[in-house]
Amino acid sequence: MQYYDSESLQKCSKLLDYFEKGISDEEKNISHCLLFWGPDISLQCNLALEIARLLNCSDDKSINCGCLNCKWIKEQSHPAVKIYTRLDFKEAASSKDVEDSTKGKKNITVEQAKSIISELSITSDYHRVYIFCDRDEEGNLLPLNRLNFPEATSNALLKTFEEPPQNTTFIFLTKNTSDIISTVVSRAQSFFIPSPPKNSQDFSLVENLMQNYWTIQPEQVLEFQNSMLNLMEENNPKEVLSCIQNYMAAIMTSNTENKLFFHKQLENIKYVEDAKQQLSLTPAMNLQNVIENLCYKLIL
Repeated sequence: MQYYDSESLQKCSKLLDYFEKGISDEEKNISHCLLFWGPDISLQCNLALEIARLLNCSDDKSINCGCLNCKWIKEQSHPAVKIYTRLDFKEAASSKDVEDSTKGKKNITVEQAKSIISELSITSDYHRVYIFCDRDEEGNLLPLNRLNFPEATSNALLKTFEEPPQNTTFIFLTKNTSDIISTVVSRAQSFFIPSPPKNSQDFSLVENLMQNYWTIQPEQVLEFQNSMLNLMEENNPKEVLSCIQNYMAAIMTSNTENKLFFHKQLENIKYVEDAKQQLSLTPAMNLQNVIENLCYKLIL
């Protein structure tokens, strides 16, 4: 199954601009370890493949470039750009059923991790990009979690993630950063990849509440918190929180030049996601406590 689709990249054009500028920098100013999180794993994978293309392009880096590296990556046949899932690796075996070694396989294993480390010990003329996610037998992409990317496998790769060989980039695709062990998350630069906007999903509901919220002073937090709670009393709290995320994503992608602001919005989107998860618990946490905690994280 082909995962590269240049047209869908328009859905995250602002974020792509950020990476294009970083890659075009003489120092290749992007992290060697990236974590994409959000609901759309296919879009995450597409963005990861486009980053791999920009890192390896031998011509003008345009979206329609026809150099051999770009052609290989678009066809997913590049020798140094790989999508690693639990089903895309056969364990070493001497038995006749080696071809069936992925059947029933539940996770990326320590043996696979060792194979990756061994592979990276060999020098390469390309910029190697390893994309970690999951997929089902039909080829549909799925997010990483602690079942398909377990702690033992993650730990086996930690040193490699922290100190990779030159010209090597790791990209993890997941639904939520909490689905991956914290030691991997701490080594990666995290980016929230929002779903493509729909007509019913905007931020008009919270625009008055959130406008220039980063300028709110500490002594105004209580007023901000009460306004948010009042809005939630009139609407579905999770819908309000989703609109807040949409607002943050919009201002983040329109301020890619300001890196501190950009990354603060990424961090804040994660705080809002945490609040949504807390409200989904059974029994749900007290709304006022959740919002009080969220507001202090956003403002202080």
